[in-house]
Amino acid sequence: MDVLSDALAAMRTGITRSARTDVRAPWGLRFPAITGTSFHVVLEGACLLMPGGGDPPLALGPGDVVFLREGGEHALADAEDTPLTDFVPDRPDPSSPVGHVHVDGPGKRTILLCGAYQLDRTRPHPLMRELPELVRLSAHAELGRLVDLLAAELARPRPGSDGIVPALIDAMLLYILRAWEEERAADSQSPPGWARALADPVIGRALQDMHARPGHPWTVAELAARRGLSRSTFAERFTALVGEPPMTYLTWWRLTSAGRLLREPGASVRTVAERVGYTSEFAFAKAFKREYGIAPGAYRHQ
Repeated sequence: MDVLSDALAAMRTGITRSARTDVRAPWGLRFPAITGTSFHVVLEGACLLMPGGGDPPLALGPGDVVFLREGGEHALADAEDTPLTDFVPDRPDPSSPVGHVHVDGPGKRTILLCGAYQLDRTRPHPLMRELPELVRLSAHAELGRLVDLLAAELARPRPGSDGIVPALIDAMLLYILRAWEEERAADSQSPPGWARALADPVIGRALQDMHARPGHPWTVAELAARRGLSRSTFAERFTALVGEPPMTYLTWWRLTSAGRLLREPGASVRTVAERVGYTSEFAFAKAFKREYGIAPGAYRHQ
C-alpha cells in the first residue's frame, strides 16, 4: 500500500479545478482564500507571487511550481504596483475541470496554470500538517516533464483533454509531496517527522501494513514482531518518528478511512465499521461521533 497516495485519497472531497491563465502585462490577479489548497505552474514567462500576511513577493519563472497548503488569499502579478482584479475563470461548461483566464495588454506574455485541490482540511493527514505554508519547486526533472505534458494539453486541447489534464494535475500534487518528503528524509538535520518515518525501513513498512489492512486487529506486539523488534523498541521508534503511538495513529487512520467510505454511494454503517476494524457497530458509532462530532449515519447523509 502506497501510504502517500492513500493519505491524499482519504482527504479528497472533489475534483481538481484549474484554469489556463494567458496574460500580457500589465496584469494582476487576486485569489481569495479557499477551503482546499492552491497551486500555480508557470508554463511561460515570469511573474510575482504575493503571499498574504505581508510576506515579500516571490519571483517565479518558467517551470516553477508553487503549492499553498492552506489555500490562503494571495495574488499574482507582473509587478508589485500593478492593480489587482479578481481571478474569475471562464468555463465552457460549469462541470468542466479546466477554465480560461485572459488579460490583454501591450507588455510581455505569461502563461500559467492556476487551480485548487479539493482536500478536506478538517482532518489533514500528519504529512500535510508538516508542510510549510508555501512549497516551491524549480528545475525538478520529473516534475518538469509533467509540466511539459500539461502545457502541451492546454495549448492544444483534443478529445480526452478533460480527463487527461485533471489526472496530470493530481499526479503533480503527488510529485510535489514526494519531492519535498525526499528532500526532508535526505537531510540529517531535519527533525523527526513523516518524511523520515516513510523512509525508515521499519516504521515505513509498519505504516504500509496499517494502510493496507485497516480492518486487521493489529497490536503493537504483532507490528513489532513483523519487523523483528521488541514491543517497547518498536513503540518508541514509531512514536519518535510519527509523533504519536502506533495505536493512536491506527485509530485515527481507521476513522479517517471510515469518513471516506461513508461518502461513497450505497455504503452502510455496518459495512464500513467492519472494513475499518470494528466488530461492533455500536462501538464504531461511538468512536466515530467522538472523532467527528456527528453520528456516522448523519455524516453519510450530510
